[in-house]
This record gives sequence, C-alpha cells and structure tokens, in this order.
Amino acid sequence: MAAPSLPSAPQAPLTLAQRLAAWRYAFLTTNPPEQGVVDQVTRWLVVTRAGVLPMTLTSGLIAVLLAAIAPAGTAVDWLNVGLAVVGIVIAHLANNLMNDLADTQVGNDTADYPRALYAPHPILAGLVTKRQLVVGILLCQVLDLAIMVTLIVRQDWWIAAFALAGLFLSYAYTAPPLRLKKIGLGELDVLLTWGPLMVGGVYYAGTGTLTWPVVAAATVYALLPTTVLMGKHIDKLPYDRPAGTRTFPVIVGDRAARIITQVMIVAFYIGVVALVATRALPWPALLVALAVPRAVSAIRAFSRPKPTEPPPDNPVWPLWWAPIAFLHTRRAGGLLILGLMAQAVWLAIR
Repeated sequence: MAAPSLPSAPQAPLTLAQRLAAWRYAFLTTNPPEQGVVDQVTRWLVVTRAGVLPMTLTSGLIAVLLAAIAPAGTAVDWLNVGLAVVGIVIAHLANNLMNDLADTQVGNDTADYPRALYAPHPILAGLVTKRQLVVGILLCQVLDLAIMVTLIVRQDWWIAAFALAGLFLSYAYTAPPLRLKKIGLGELDVLLTWGPLMVGGVYYAGTGTLTWPVVAAATVYALLPTTVLMGKHIDKLPYDRPAGTRTFPVIVGDRAARIITQVMIVAFYIGVVALVATRALPWPALLVALAVPRAVSAIRAFSRPKPTEPPPDNPVWPLWWAPIAFLHTRRAGGLLILGLMAQAVWLAIR
C-alpha cells in the first residue's frame, strides 16, 4: 500500500472559520483536511504531529496542580512552573521531528511503512525538506536551552539533570547507536519520560523538591501514554517484525502485548485508588472513575481482532489500537486533572 498523496491546497482564499476548521481537523487527526494544506499553520500542525501534545500537556498540568496542593509550607515559583510546562511541550515537538528525521535517515520510514500511511510523512510527502526539519528541531532545542538556563539560574543545577535526561531519552528513542525502540526499550523510555521526568521535572522547577507522592502519581499517569505507544507498536507488528525492529510487542507477540496493554489500563485505576488510600493524591482524584466506561470499551477492543478493512471513521488507518488507547488516555488524564483542580480550588477558598 503506497502512501496517500496530499490533496491540493484550495485556490480561493479561505475565511477565518474555514481556517479554524482546518486547524482543528489537523490537530485532532494529524492529517490535513480534505481541502489540503491550506496554510503554514496547518502544515506544521501535521508535520509536528501536534495532535498527540495533549498527553504532554496533561503531564505538565498534573505537575502544576500537584504543586498547587503541595503540603503547607511548600513555596512554589509559578513562573518557573509555567516555563517548565512550555519547555516539555516544546521538547515533545522536537522529539516528533527528531524521530521522523532519524527514522528516515536509517531507512525505517518508507512510503509503505505505517508512519507514511496514517498521516503524511513530513519529508516523504514533501511537506518540508530535511533542511527545514533540521531547522525546526534546532529552533525547538534553542528555545528549550534558553528555558533550561533560565530555570537553572532561578532554581538550581538539578534542572539540567531533568532536561538532559529528557533530551537523551528523546534522541536515543530512534537515533543510532542506541535506538531504544528497536531493542524493546521504547516503551520504558516513554514511561520514564511522561512520568518522573516530565511531571517530576516541572514540579521540581517550581518547588525545588521532589517527593515520593509526586513520583508515584507521575508514574501512574505515565501508564496511559505508554498504552498509546503499546497500541501503536502492536499496529506496526506486521511491518516491524520483518524489518527487524524489535519493539516490545514484537518481542512478546501480538496477544501478550494486547494483554499487557489491558493490564496497564487497569493498573492506572488501581494506582489512583492506592494513591488516594495512602493520601498521596486527594480524594477528588477518584473522578477518574468516570472514565471507566471508556476503559472497559478499550479493554474489550483489545480483546477482539483488528478489522481487516479501514473503518470509515478512522482517519489514521492502519493505526487501530493506538487511537483506542489515545482516546482513553485523553479522557482519563483529563478527569485526573479535573479532580486535582477541584482539590486546588477547595484549598484556595476554604
């Protein structure tokens, strides 16, 4: 199956409403709308795969709210917190660009590989040149360097440990010589990055401390983004196994990988309950229970075979498991934020 061609951009000027609709579609699906790449905003929303940023923003907001409900006497520098959240979002953008560049250079991303099928590949589809991709990566890194230096000056040198560890894991995920994704360690990479590094790093930037409840809550949330990657790698099994890309699902097999993903979904809820029971999280965090119906639906979907033909409402085919996990992650992560926000508001007004 060859990569789909991009639709031509419209000739007539678009209204603001049409542009907003195009941006929304590109953000939600990582694909350009039916009328094509209508402007540079749409182009870069597709190129950066901005649609997956909510997982990173959720990590940042969890850290913000954990700082807001920190034990009495904990001083919080809110400017530092804000800068750190911006930093992790930019780092995620850079990660997406670096992955596409590295996978193209080593020959992993081709016209018939899922990356070029579920959305236009930045280079293979002609959205940008390699040079433009490199410039985008450098711009992100320069911005993050400036944020890191600012936070070091305002906080301390431990900020560098979080930032550089994140940069290392981001680079090593696809780039030689480590290529963690290819040796079954990509999933662990994501668990560490979206949990202790992102949540812990933002929290530390604002408070200068890092407690076990914060690390535990960060790790429990990170189970959700990891299920998305598990789903994506299960989707890619027919392509990765023959190519010698030994992701964790390739190593354990399709059935075991789907069971492990189901266990991780359940483990998130058990983790939240355990953290509330030990007072590491406030009781309003139990609002995540409202996502249980979505979790049950996801678990059932992972028990059934993947459709042989793309459903009409799936714009990212051949991805099937990944979108299911992503929708659950977005719902459960959003409810966790609402629960923490409710606690923060209660503490502020009582």
